[in-house]
Amino acid sequence: QVQLVQSGGGLVQPGGSLRLSCAASGNIFGIYPMGWWRQAPGKQRTLVARISNGDTSTYADSVKGRFTISREHAKNTVYLRMNSLTPDDTAVYFCSLDRMTSTYWGQGTQVTVSS
Repeated sequence: QVQLVQSGGGLVQPGGSLRLSCAASGNIFGIYPMGWWRQAPGKQRTLVARISNGDTSTYADSVKGRFTISREHAKNTVYLRMNSLTPDDTAVYFCSLDRMTSTYWGQGTQVTVSS
C-alpha cells in the first residue's frame, strides 16, 4: 500500500505564491510518475502538472510559466510551487502517484486565492 500525505495550501491574495508538498510512504521501491491535480467546485478534476520517473515535467497550459513541479528523491516528496496566483487557481489540489496499474491519491488541500 502507498500513502500520500499533503501539506501546504491555504488562503493567498492574487499575485501571491504558495508551495504544496506531497510525501509518499509505504510500499514504494523505485521512482514513479507523480502529479498534481485540482478540482474546483462543480468541475472535474484536471491535471495541473506531472513529473515522470525520469523527472521530466509537463504542465497544463493554464499554469505554464507560473507553477513548478519538483521532486526530492531522498524524501519521496513532490512539490508544487505556485506563483502569480489568480482567483481561477482556487480549487482543492490533489497529488497522485502512478505505480503499475494503480493510481494513489493524497487527501487534498484547499487553495483559495482571494483579496
